[in-house]
Amino acid sequence: MQSAYEPIKLKHIPNPDELTQLERRLQFHPSTVANPQVLAPAQVADYNRHGYVKGIPIFDADEMVIHRTFLDEILAQTLAAGGTSYSIISAHMRYGPVYDLLTHPRIVRVVKDILGDDVIGWGAHYFCKLPHDAKVVSWHQDASFWPLTPSKTVTVWLAIDDADRENACMKFIAGSHHLGHLTYRLSEDAENSVLNQTVENPEQYGEVVYDELKAGEISLHSDLLLHGSEANHSARRRCGLTLRYCAAEVRSDPTFGWWKEGVLVSGRDVDGHWANPPRPA
Repeated sequence: MQSAYEPIKLKHIPNPDELTQLERRLQFHPSTVANPQVLAPAQVADYNRHGYVKGIPIFDADEMVIHRTFLDEILAQTLAAGGTSYSIISAHMRYGPVYDLLTHPRIVRVVKDILGDDVIGWGAHYFCKLPHDAKVVSWHQDASFWPLTPSKTVTVWLAIDDADRENACMKFIAGSHHLGHLTYRLSEDAENSVLNQTVENPEQYGEVVYDELKAGEISLHSDLLLHGSEANHSARRRCGLTLRYCAAEVRSDPTFGWWKEGVLVSGRDVDGHWANPPRPA
């Protein structure tokens, strides 16, 4: 197994200046799946209307003991090696058990109900707020950070721990995904944000909804939905694994190498844009 904090060097994370030079089509594409297999048609309609669905059970308590124990181990290794609780990125390229989650049939079936049959899983990142963690995740849109077009990525947030308002669960601005790419400013050091982009006055765009989840449940949200999270003032950890999926038609700018981490989890990648790497040992 790869060292816990050894960086993955396949892709480059673009900075804001590099992102502004890209030609991207950042607008919401509603799901056109007519016969969902896991979600109810009303849930697909809710995703289109509000930009998210939440509270979908995937793993039971016994299964979550296994997933949580694995996270505990690699988190301890990462912290001991000088990383932070937010350092475990591109995790499907490092760890076989995370690759197994990215490709897990129970999760992929739900994603297909939004994106259709041809799906790429290209990212896995643990967002782990430790007890009394003062870091916030500022209001942002995921698509704003990514060298991808069109904006047809869905994020699955798998709750490793119970997540609620007390321990700083994720929060959404319902319906904000319909507004396209919003203006942001660079985050200031005083904000103590994990991210470097901040969209100001988010409440003007819609209602704040808290993504409270039990361990083993998932939520899904659009790459254009405004979301963030507060500092964790509680004595409880709040960890989630974000799994990123896009329609196979999505293209990554070749300059940054993101195509190298894209795994075909369903259907076809007709022209082989995504590398479809194997499961790591």
